Amino acid sequence: MTAMAKKSLFGMVAPWVADGVVLDLYCGTGTLGLESISYGAKQVYFAERDKRVIERLEKNIDLCHCADQCNLWAGNLEARIGYWLEAMETKADLVFLDPPFPAARQWNFDRMTEKLFAPLAEHLDEQGLIVLRTDDSTTVPETFGELVLLREKHFGQMVIRLIGRESLRD
Repeated sequence: MTAMAKKSLFGMVAPWVADGVVLDLYCGTGTLGLESISYGAKQVYFAERDKRVIERLEKNIDLCHCADQCNLWAGNLEARIGYWLEAMETKADLVFLDPPFPAARQWNFDRMTEKLFAPLAEHLDEQGLIVLRTDDSTTVPETFGELVLLREKHFGQMVIRLIGRESLRD
C-alpha cells in the first residue's frame, strides 16, 4: 500500500481508530495495526499464519514499544477466528481484512460470509467497520450476511471496501 493510499485510508477510518479496538487480520508484518496505534487505538489484535512473518511482526511491535497494546493470534484465520473472537473481552471497533490478493480472488463469498464475516459481525461494535482490501479484479457482493458494502475507494489496482451495518450507510 502506498503512503498516499494509507493516509487516505486512515483519513476515512480515523473515528473508528481513536480509543478503539482494532483487528488486523491477514496482518503480515502489522503495518495497518501498528499505524492504528499511532492514530490512538487502545488495543490491536493481529492475526497471521506464516511463522517467519510473525517473527518480523513481533520485532516490529518491539521496535514500536507497544507490546502492551498488542495481541497476536497465530494460525489459520478461517479455522480459528471464532475461537479467537470468543476470547476477546470486548467488541471490535475496526477490522482490517487484508487477505493476499490471489487468495481473495478465489474466495467464495457465501462461504466466507459464514466462516468469517458472520463471526466478525457478532463481535463488531454496532457502529463498527470492516475494511476489506483487495485488487480491482476481485468481485465482491453487496451484502455479507447482516453486513453491507458501504463504500469503495480505488487506488490504482487496489480497492478499499468499507463494510458495516446498514445503519452506517451515508
